[in-house]
Amino acid sequence: MSTRSRHAESLAEAARSMHTVYRLDETLEAIALAARVSVPGFDHAGISTMDRKGNITTRAATDDLVLELDQLQYSLGEGPCVDSLREAPVVSAPDIAHDQRWPRYVADAVRTAGLQAQLGIRLFLDSEGTLGGLNLYSTQSPHIDDEAIALAQLFAAHAAVALGNAREIDHLNTALRTRKVVGQALGLLMERYKISEDRAFAFLTRASSHGNVKLVTVAQELVDQANSAQGTDKQGTDKQSTDNPGTDTAGTDER
Repeated sequence: MSTRSRHAESLAEAARSMHTVYRLDETLEAIALAARVSVPGFDHAGISTMDRKGNITTRAATDDLVLELDQLQYSLGEGPCVDSLREAPVVSAPDIAHDQRWPRYVADAVRTAGLQAQLGIRLFLDSEGTLGGLNLYSTQSPHIDDEAIALAQLFAAHAAVALGNAREIDHLNTALRTRKVVGQALGLLMERYKISEDRAFAFLTRASSHGNVKLVTVAQELVDQANSAQGTDKQGTDKQSTDNPGTDTAGTDER
């Protein structure tokens, strides 16, 4: 089997593995692990995401070296990882020890981690924009060939779709959990104060506004309090049953 065929098979297997998981964290982990074995020339991989305020966070990493190098770039505000999210969608840095684009990062990364090459690929969808970044590191070789870049871009496209799907499912699950908790809280308020659903919802809204907390947080606190009170009542009932076991027929008086 040719090198190109092996890489294509590895990429196909990676894509299949990513689409068999549904939780967001599991998907991110699958992307990072599959990237490490799919893109030739790299032995470390990670996934970064960026929030609306521009804060970057490592969400998945194949090892501690990725975490260390990612954090170094975040703290310095420079490096291929940062640039791939904020500037160019593909940032290639072969023989990085001689790269002058990120002087502070390169000096530390080469000295502390033995970094030789790095590749940053943006994960994005036209419908959602930038989802994150695929970060590939090499401590074995300073070379990055064109085939590796092409494979990484193709791989990133598959990864972006998987990440987008996982986010959509994660958001849906969060919405369903929120709806369930709010519904439980409304039921508790309606039963406790003998009020309508609309008035119960208005109560939650006011509590959320006055406390400057999310409505679902207020609802969850009400549900937790009710569950705690129910547990306390049950313990009291169980103790009372133990203390008053009833008439003991085994110990009747002898006649």
